[in-house]
Amino acid sequence: MSAQRKDPVDAIIEQWATVRPDLDTAPMEVFGRIYRLARAMGDRVEKAYATLGIARGEFDVLATLRRSGEPYTLSPRQLSATLMVTTGGMTGRLDKLERAGLLRRSPDPHDRRGLKVTLTDTGLDLVDRAVGAGLAIQTQALSALPTEQAGQLSDLLRDLLLSTETAEK
Repeated sequence: MSAQRKDPVDAIIEQWATVRPDLDTAPMEVFGRIYRLARAMGDRVEKAYATLGIARGEFDVLATLRRSGEPYTLSPRQLSATLMVTTGGMTGRLDKLERAGLLRRSPDPHDRRGLKVTLTDTGLDLVDRAVGAGLAIQTQALSALPTEQAGQLSDLLRDLLLSTETAEK
């Protein structure tokens, strides 16, 4: 622990050390900070999206279509699988985004029962502004670390994420 600076997780760790000195709270220090950081940054980014008239889940749909490349088209099933959202949940998001003119649904020319979801020009413009706004907030927060440390942190978190996801399977 840094001697000069303490965060709320340090206070929690100190409390546990007082009442349960037998516990190794090192994992709590790491994951407590990851959780608090993810929540704080998620809230900040969500506020930026809200100023553009969308919520996080709607951004996720638009961003997934944008990342798919031109013609920015996927099936609802592909969107659901990518975003790990039920088809019912996806339908609600698609309905709202379609009403807002940010995407359109059309019949799949290769599957009479299927649909394709395509980003509209308005949706493309909005998602580009939203991703820029979110990245600006994240960049500002990350500027608290020197570039080399930010890269090391990214590498360490990748290793931890990969080992955690592998352990789940």
